[in-house]
Amino acid sequence: MTDATGPSRSRPASWAYALRTTNPPPGPIDQLDRVTRWIVVSRAAVLPMTLVAGLVAALLTIGDPRLDWRWLLLSILGITLAHLANNLMNDLYDTRAGSDTAEYPRALYAPHPILSGLVSKRALLRAAIVVNLADLVILVVLTQARGWPMVAFALAGFLLSVAYTAPPLRLKKRGLGEPDVLIVWGPLMVCGTYYAAVGHVGWHVLLASLPYGLLCVAVLMGKHTDKIPFDAPLGIRTLPVVLGDRSARLATLGLMMAFYPLVGLCVLLGAMPWPALLVLLGVPRLVKVWPHLLRPPPDEPPSGFPVWPLWYAALVWLHTRQAGLLLVLGLCVGAAIS
Repeated sequence: MTDATGPSRSRPASWAYALRTTNPPPGPIDQLDRVTRWIVVSRAAVLPMTLVAGLVAALLTIGDPRLDWRWLLLSILGITLAHLANNLMNDLYDTRAGSDTAEYPRALYAPHPILSGLVSKRALLRAAIVVNLADLVILVVLTQARGWPMVAFALAGFLLSVAYTAPPLRLKKRGLGEPDVLIVWGPLMVCGTYYAAVGHVGWHVLLASLPYGLLCVAVLMGKHTDKIPFDAPLGIRTLPVVLGDRSARLATLGLMMAFYPLVGLCVLLGAMPWPALLVLLGVPRLVKVWPHLLRPPPDEPPSGFPVWPLWYAALVWLHTRQAGLLLVLGLCVGAAIS
């Protein structure tokens, strides 16, 4: 079988590679199949971060007599599309602003949608409009079902997502992008999905939204730490640029460590069931990553490393992926025995 990735790689294998690495498989970009192309363009490899947030909310609703599965599933689809739209819009804004160039990490760890020629600027804009319109339809349906709070959740998420890179706020450039991610992937996604499912939300859901939100921030902190040498000269003052390399690495490690006692606090206060403590099985991964965060990155990437010059981001993502899945597993067990 012959395709863009060589004679032996099937299209499903190409899709799996792109979903695992954010990169297309080796081979000519202009010969990529359409699905692989859009997996890379949309950065679909990072969408599991949003799916896990939605699953956390979903599992917390189990047992509530007001749970409506229709609105739960629709809201999870909505936040996933919102994340996808945010990825597309970020690339558009950063390209127009001139911060995304051929020498900037966005075009180095994976092909940039526009600069690499994967899609045209017009096609990227059309895709962003289509995805946002689909999200708007979902919002209308959920608002009819659950009322005006759905508009508040969606509007807050949309404004924070746009403000992350778009002028005039450009929170990313002001050291506020990281708190933005905590709010969006924590309270807004989890509490919003929970509210859509059952029609109410309480303090325990807000508390339960914070542990995974910290992990998402840690991934961004790792990525922005990798980009300090590129961002600082451009005046892009992400939080790691403000803190400096060593302090940023320690702060990232602190966020990862804080996940575990915060889950314990949620269990202690009844915001999560006790099987959520299965997350402690993720500690060995944290211990494995720990030494790397205490020292500078290597001068050269390890053999086969797919997202260089990102280093800390990849390491933190491996921990976040495992810890997030363990959290979902623990909540599944809790839901099953409740």
